[in-house]
Amino acid sequence: MPPNDVAELVTPTSVVHKPLPHDSARLHVQGSATYVDDIREPDGTLHVAIGMADKASGNLRSLDLTAVRAAPGVVAVLTAADIPGKNDIAPVFADEPLLADGEVMFHGQPLFAVVARNRDEARRAARMAKIDIEEQPPAVTVADALKTGARVQDDYAFARGDAGAAIAAAAHRLEGQFSIGGQEHFYLEGQASLAIPGEGDEMMVHASSQDPTETQHIVARVLAVPDAFVTVETRRMGGGFGGKESQACAWAAMAALAARATGRPCKVRLDRDDDFMLTGKRHDFRADWRVGYDDRGVLAGYDVMLNARCGCSADLSPGVVDRAMFHAGNGYWLPHASIASRRLKTNTVSNTAFRGFGGPQGMIAIERAMDAIARERGLDPLDVRKANLLRIGLDQTPYGQTVEDFETQTAMIEDLEATSDYRARRERTAAFNATSPIIQRGIALTPVMFGISFTLIPLNQAGALVHVYSDGSIHLNHGGTEMGQGLFTKVAQIVAEEFGVPLHFVRITATNTAKVPNASPTAASSGTDLNGMAAKIAAGAIKQRMAAFLAEHWGVASETVEFRDGFAFAGNHSMKFDALAKACRLARVQLSHAGYFKTPEIHWDRAKAQGRPFYYFAYGAACSEVAIDTLTGEMRVLRADLLHDVGASINPALDIGQVEGAFIQGMGWLTTEELVYDAKGRLTTHAPATYKIPVASDAPPIFNTRLHPRANPTPSIYRSKAVGEPPLMLAISVYSAILDAVHATNPKGQPKLEAPCTPESILNAIRSLDGAA
Repeated sequence: MPPNDVAELVTPTSVVHKPLPHDSARLHVQGSATYVDDIREPDGTLHVAIGMADKASGNLRSLDLTAVRAAPGVVAVLTAADIPGKNDIAPVFADEPLLADGEVMFHGQPLFAVVARNRDEARRAARMAKIDIEEQPPAVTVADALKTGARVQDDYAFARGDAGAAIAAAAHRLEGQFSIGGQEHFYLEGQASLAIPGEGDEMMVHASSQDPTETQHIVARVLAVPDAFVTVETRRMGGGFGGKESQACAWAAMAALAARATGRPCKVRLDRDDDFMLTGKRHDFRADWRVGYDDRGVLAGYDVMLNARCGCSADLSPGVVDRAMFHAGNGYWLPHASIASRRLKTNTVSNTAFRGFGGPQGMIAIERAMDAIARERGLDPLDVRKANLLRIGLDQTPYGQTVEDFETQTAMIEDLEATSDYRARRERTAAFNATSPIIQRGIALTPVMFGISFTLIPLNQAGALVHVYSDGSIHLNHGGTEMGQGLFTKVAQIVAEEFGVPLHFVRITATNTAKVPNASPTAASSGTDLNGMAAKIAAGAIKQRMAAFLAEHWGVASETVEFRDGFAFAGNHSMKFDALAKACRLARVQLSHAGYFKTPEIHWDRAKAQGRPFYYFAYGAACSEVAIDTLTGEMRVLRADLLHDVGASINPALDIGQVEGAFIQGMGWLTTEELVYDAKGRLTTHAPATYKIPVASDAPPIFNTRLHPRANPTPSIYRSKAVGEPPLMLAISVYSAILDAVHATNPKGQPKLEAPCTPESILNAIRSLDGAA
């Protein structure tokens, strides 16, 4: 059995496991942290604006750019014909052009780029084009795509046992259809890139990108140059959430194309409205589900079809929808299961990665089924959930991976049930509702089990470059990117711990493809796991060389040399780290190393639907209480109690911030953030005025967050666990609590509560119970 206490697997540390501040915190507060748009522009920098399609589907018959070229300040106007390489920005299937050439696939699709002296002139000129598109009826919704039959990838399914037969033979059966909305990333820093041409065909690109390596590949592809001619650098992003993984590439390529055409530095910075229209979102889904179960609500069979609206191209949908399928069982034992998916093509911007990467959509579908079972049987939903959890002998996911520490999930649910006072509060909620004709309250406690690793196995690798200079200062570079989550701080803590020096000895430097090549994106919650381990390996190699030098110098065994408190020690000998670094330099000891790490043990055969796609699982539990106004549909979250598993946290302060931020973002996805497209395929919620993310006043007034104190039993970096994505799904408790409040308005019937739970959705759910028998 895995250990119950962090101390059983974790040795004492000086820098790691400490709540240290984010490396950029002071700069953020001062407003002096440098983002792409803050970089001092080289003399002669030009600015790029995008000319967009005014139809969602059709053929481009003509594009008259005469007035655009004659507009004040315009230096160049670029179309598909001006692309020297491949007109292709797709990460996988070569199905999305940088600039449309013939077929128009979504409203707002880039048709041309205007390069002008300043941004205002470029934007004004872009509006002067005369665009003639032979319009065709667009497919916009899941229902539209199911009618057309269009796909971005073939349907895919896996199963265990015979779900259909198990459901048919069960004592009780239920089925439902559940719409799950998408979500705009709404990073504070919009998409931005600055391209600076160098000698010959060289190009330097500063990009707000979660994946500088992929950005490098795309820019080189568009410019028809080798990858080595393109350098991409990212110091930090003002948020990414998946929206700057594949979808930062287009704007880097656009800036580089303009720089190549003009021979001058060129910058793209999207206007917020344009950013909304030009970039992909979280996939919206329609889940069609069936369950069979016994009197206690224990599942006999689960059958779900996940209909994912992918947009006009594949982008990262293959991985997103696969991950939704992997998480369709959450942390439950499904004796018979059929998990199927359709990857639907529509005439909308291509949907893409978003925090959780499909996991939230797959997970909320089965949680909706759990609530429906409890409603049908008159049971407490928490009891139904607990009755279906993984347990001894029933510890495999529907795709066959054995879950080795499932008891962590059970322990966390029991813990939160007690500390949140769930049972007593449920009774108080019922008493309140009995005497309140208009305001109704609901409460729910839901679990999270999220797999950690890229399900595309080759992405589970990382590199890091560490230099120790002769004054003892340490240069750190790795392939991960900083988007506010604290990755750079955590990896610096790891390096400082390895050398036994204070954190300020370590200089964090911008992610740069010329320093660490072929890196994976900072995604899948694997940034610290991968880059932290690569940096640890690099630091360890240098430390071994330094120890070998001291062993010879002092006449001791190298394994007796210890690095701590800014010194190296062995027996009665000691030397300050900076003095040691200088001595090693004079003795010609190599003080630089490129570390490399690949995640062990994982494998996945998609054709056979067999393997171990995840290195380990992160767990969570959340209890949320809400109140709804049955006359207006308005809703407030009154209290949230969160308990999340981050293993032996490398930095508890950063991890608590990630848990709370992810919960609020997930709450927004399920309550206020509604993407609305009209019948013409136009996004009508394309600005803060029409699209509402949570603000400070939306946070629960009672907000309790704890980290579960248990080390990761799987050998990970300092026995920590990933934290970026899993806590977003804690917000499913908010949806279930709203559903519980809707249930209180009528003792019978299954309400149709769609996500997000806007006031309209809540009122529709209440009305759907009218006339229930």
